[in-house]
Parts: sequence; C-alpha cells; structure tokens
Amino acid sequence: MASPQSLAEWLAYIEHQHVRPIELGLDRVAQVRDWLGLHFSAPIITVGGTNGKGSTCAMLESILGCAGYRTGLYTSPHLLRYNERVRIAGVEVADEVLANAFARVEAARGAVPLTYFEFGTLAALCIFADAKLDAIILEVGLGGRLDAVNICEPDCTVVTGIALDHMEFLGDTREKIGFEKAGIFRAGRPAICADPQAPQSLLQHAAQIGADLRLIGRDFGFSGDRQQWNWWGRTQRRSGLAYPALRGANQLLNASGALAALESIAERLPVTMQAVREGLLKLDLPGRFQILPGRPTVVLDVAHNPQAIGVLAENISNMAYAPETYAVIGMLGDKDIDAAVRLIEKRIDHWIAVGLAGPRGISGEDMARHLREIGVQGDISVAETPRLGFAAARERAEDDDRIIIFGSFLTVADVLAVVHS
Repeated sequence: MASPQSLAEWLAYIEHQHVRPIELGLDRVAQVRDWLGLHFSAPIITVGGTNGKGSTCAMLESILGCAGYRTGLYTSPHLLRYNERVRIAGVEVADEVLANAFARVEAARGAVPLTYFEFGTLAALCIFADAKLDAIILEVGLGGRLDAVNICEPDCTVVTGIALDHMEFLGDTREKIGFEKAGIFRAGRPAICADPQAPQSLLQHAAQIGADLRLIGRDFGFSGDRQQWNWWGRTQRRSGLAYPALRGANQLLNASGALAALESIAERLPVTMQAVREGLLKLDLPGRFQILPGRPTVVLDVAHNPQAIGVLAENISNMAYAPETYAVIGMLGDKDIDAAVRLIEKRIDHWIAVGLAGPRGISGEDMARHLREIGVQGDISVAETPRLGFAAARERAEDDDRIIIFGSFLTVADVLAVVHS
C-alpha cells in the first residue's frame, strides 16, 4: 500500500492501525514518544473530567492568548474537522502540518500498534515541540490514569465534573471513575478539582502521592449576581467579571477551575485582570449550549450523559418561555439513555428520535423505542439522521418555539455541517 499523503488519507489509515479502537495503557505510546525524542520546556496544563473539560481548555486557551502567550491546545473529539483538535495560538493547524506529523509518528513507531487517539496525541505533541510555545493545554480523551495524554508531565492538572460515563472502561461508580481521573495528578504539583463533590478516591490519591490539591469551595470559589461574578483563590481575587461567553450556569464551575489553574502557575505565566475579562468574553466553543441566530430558537448541546443532560435541562428552564419545545435527540447505544432522558423529559413537548452511524450508534427507531419505554410525554417521531430530524423540527416549529439538538457530538456535528454549508 502506498504511503498516505493527504490528511484524509492519514486519518483513514490510522483508524485501522489497532485491533481495538480504545486500548488504555501508556507503555506503547510512551515508547514511541521516547523514540520521537519529545521534550517540552513550556508549562503543561492537563485537563480531565467527565463533563466540562472542553470548556475549561477553551477558557485557558482564550485567557492565556489574551495575556499575550502563544498557546498549543490539544482537544477531542472534533465536530466538523479533525484540525479542530490541534490549535496553535488559537488557530487550527493546517492539513499539511498534521499530515507531516502523522508521517513522523508512523516512521518512529516501527511495529508498535497505536490507536487512533494515540496516533493523534503523538502527532499533536510533535507539532507542539516544534512550535515555540509559551503554554501547552492538553485535554484527556478518556479517564486519565491510562489515557495517552498522561505520558506528558504536567505542571498543573485540572479535574472538572466527575460523572458516570465510559463505565465499561473506567468503572461503574463515581469512586472508581474519580480514581481514574485523579491519575493525571503529580506529586508536588498543583492539582485542581472543580467538582463540588469530589469523590473520596480522588482525595485519597492526591494525598497518597503528595499532590498540591486545590478544591473548589475550600481553596478557590466564586460568587455572583445577575450582572457579574467574582472569583477567589489562595492568593488572588478576580472581581467584577462578566459572565463567560459560553452559556449555562455550570460554566462558572469550569471558569473557576481554569482561574485556579492559572493562579497556581502565576509565577511562570502571570495573567492580568484585563486578560481574564477579555478571554472569558471572547470564548467560542461550538456545541456547548450554543444558540443559533434567528427564529425559532435553536440550541445545540453535545451533552451525552445524565449529568450533562441534567445541566442542559436546567439551562433550558432558565430560558425565556417558548410555547413548544422540540427535541432532536440521537445518542450512542452505550450511554445511559434512560437515565439521561428522564432528567430532561419534562422540558420537551415533541421528540424527534434520530439515528447515529458507526458501531456504537443506534437507529432512530431504537432511540424512539427507548423514549416509549420510558413513557415520555409528547409525540415521538423518527428521522434517519440528525440533519433530517432538524429539518423536520424546523418544518413543524413556529417562530416562538424552540428546538433542542443534543445527545452526542455526532448529533450536533451533523446539524452544524448543514448550518455551515
């Protein structure tokens, strides 16, 4: 087979390089890292958690960028383009840069098998090593302790909200999952936890390894009113802040974790109040309670587990009154669909169940069956794809109604592709 050349060819190639799409463990990816000779002098912030880690990474990138620092951000998954996963100074890297990085990883790995995510992580690190960065922000893909991102030695770590998700890999309780998330902590290094109810396993692990654990409510926190909010930490206070451009009450938890991380490395990366204010206002992260312009009101949210969908339900209840609310819902079969739907069903009048492709996807009919078995109120219809479900909702909804599209990154991505076309 000819060597891949374009980014599309490389992505197709790396998707089939490992017998399993997910293979947790650091031995293989660390070995290839060493063969690549990857070393970093810029401070590294690693962000894990079940929900909120993407928002936290975006906040860190935006604030540090406004402070004049050249950042590298690695995040996942993407919505429309793989390039979204790797950004330099807030800009997605070009196809050619990614393709060249994949070629470097391929040349270095020899016979060592790598998963799609491991390949992508090493490629991103190659790009960052060449980019003369002031700060590197890494989002954990799954879990933390055995995730490929954990081959890097962070100067600071952040764990956001912890909830039940990916239980087949991480365990079936918050305690088990909390232990996996805490695996990114390092001895003597700042370890931020922005979950107000941190699992005991996380606290114990931080104590056992001697991490500098900083808990929300104890070491940092926030308060606010309708107009502005305030943040406090161990040594800093940030007052009179405008609310983040990302909508939703939960974003203050994410912003607080980001500010605690910046406080902990302030000696190396000092950040002014102006950079904080500007950074929070300039945020742009599609698919996080994203409201499209025009009427009817259209909300896109990548919420895909019970905790995140519960937050989405709360955010909907805080919106202005709408006569009818339509839900375009598509979820993967390995998610706790029933528990998630029960948290939002009272906010929905009409359901459009859509199918998702791939080995983990389920059909619109299966999604509708879940809804019927739960006994949701309101009518249920079926569409083959999210974009067809969105079209059906647009056709039925009046100008004063609203449409909520949620359940998976795949659901939101399919609709966004239509919106941007």
